[in-house]
Amino acid sequence: MSFSSDPPNALTFDIEDYFQVSAFNGVIDRADWESLERRVDYNTRRLLAVLEETDTRATFYILGWVAEREPQLLQTIADAGHEIACHGYSHKLIYTQSPEEFAEETRRAKASLEDAVGRPVTSYRAASYSITDASLWALDILFEQGFQTDSSIFPIRHDRYGLRGGPNDPHYLQLPAGGRILEFPLTTTPVAGVGLPASGGGYFRLYPYWLSRLLARRVNAAGRPLMFYLHPWELDPDQPQITVGAFTRFRHYNNLQRCETRLRNLIADFNFTTVSDCLAQRYGDLSQLPCHAY
Repeated sequence: MSFSSDPPNALTFDIEDYFQVSAFNGVIDRADWESLERRVDYNTRRLLAVLEETDTRATFYILGWVAEREPQLLQTIADAGHEIACHGYSHKLIYTQSPEEFAEETRRAKASLEDAVGRPVTSYRAASYSITDASLWALDILFEQGFQTDSSIFPIRHDRYGLRGGPNDPHYLQLPAGGRILEFPLTTTPVAGVGLPASGGGYFRLYPYWLSRLLARRVNAAGRPLMFYLHPWELDPDQPQITVGAFTRFRHYNNLQRCETRLRNLIADFNFTTVSDCLAQRYGDLSQLPCHAY
């Protein structure tokens, strides 16, 4: 069943390699990244092939580290009509950085992306959704550097991220320094009084597909847009295996071989487009969105 006539949802991909995920920070040193096999180009092109076959557009949140090494990949993404957005530079969690380090990393990442595609980049997503109570200061830096839209806040509790208490749908954030930025948070939906993640990534691989579809339908039935995300390495069961603990291993490697089929099913079942087009088509005059301050 296709939902292509319904208002669109946002389809997004966080472009990073398998060795750059936050769960591997304790076992892989960033200084060793250059010596590891890079698979991000191959896996991202697999995603692009799926999108071309289904005539679907998406937003790609790309690491500056990747942009500097794979500029042709970024041009291919842009030439296919997808939206280029920023995922920071080195995938460091924001709350582990000083404001000065974060500002420099963000400036470098934004410049790398814009150099690769020759156009402004104004949408941002933090590594592992690491804008939390401990790093709200980062939003002012994003605004100062010209970002207009953010998708870094996940309104749940998690061991690495989460910021509860704000709206679950697109809204403006009133910033301490006086600016404001449009926030499109990761999607949750209430189940038995608890906000259950319905956004993709590891949840999409760990949930049975029928549950992901049920949650997404519940979100849309409430008149809300789904913010869905995935990583290119999640379609790659042949990636090198990293020696990690059982819990991390389960979260990272479970159902990699099923993920592409599930993604194709999701695209067939729901209407998806870029973040910018989703916002424009669902809300029209974005200036009328509600404003929130933490």
